[in-house]
Amino acid sequence: MRTIRSIDVHGRRTRVLVDGQPEQPPILLLHGIGRSLEDWEPQYVALRRAGYRVIAPDLPGSGLSERLPAAITLTGLAEAALQTLDAIAETRRLHVMGHSIGGAVALQLLALEPDRVATLNLVSSAGFGAEVHPMLRLAATPVIGALATWHTSRARAQLLERQLYVDRSLATAERIDRAMMFARRRETGAVLHETARWSASIRGFRPHWRKDLLHQVSGHVRPTLIVWGDRDRILPVRQVHAARRHFPHARVQLFHGSGHLPHVEAAQAFTELTLDFLRSQPAVCA
Repeated sequence: MRTIRSIDVHGRRTRVLVDGQPEQPPILLLHGIGRSLEDWEPQYVALRRAGYRVIAPDLPGSGLSERLPAAITLTGLAEAALQTLDAIAETRRLHVMGHSIGGAVALQLLALEPDRVATLNLVSSAGFGAEVHPMLRLAATPVIGALATWHTSRARAQLLERQLYVDRSLATAERIDRAMMFARRRETGAVLHETARWSASIRGFRPHWRKDLLHQVSGHVRPTLIVWGDRDRILPVRQVHAARRHFPHARVQLFHGSGHLPHVEAAQAFTELTLDFLRSQPAVCA
């Protein structure tokens, strides 16, 4: 049964979706910067019907989850994901799917607790190149970035949402309303600014954390699926070449005519690809 609830995770209110039976193999879905668990909505039912236990949290300070008490870091986000799993008594090895900065969180989770990760599905993942949309580079600046992330108008929310898709009609009123609801939370802007500050500068994603992260996971080879939209405006598709170099064993799939959220824009094809990948793997052990 699908439930979205708020749970206590180390004293923080954390919103998490759990769909499926406790005995089914678990799959963890990690959304991108400033987003929420709703980005995975097209996958919930299909993954559960295919026999998986779906776990999708709002990361700290995103969606309706409370922020971390300390400054936001990649390690902190990965530790929070692990703590959320512990809070729902999910301690088995699991499949991990991460989108954008959530892909980097998935990799950091592998670096921290390699025995808990069975497979990786990296969707338009951060960590493979410096290039990133100008809006995130602007959000990383000290003054303008703070102002931009603290004050969100509907027009700006609409502009941001439309940048994510090739098919602009997917920037629906419902999605924009949801973005505005989350943006009105006081901590949302602060967390977005902090995340932009540690991960990027006006020049793009900072090299130190990317190099360190890829070095940390280099000794932990896992079955990996890498997915990208070939018209991604946020993280250019050419970054997939670096992803191939670092994960030569990975299966790589480009979605033609899709932007930064291929799991939304090409939902059925994405889900079919994901299930084909998962079914090709050995059963996840407890």
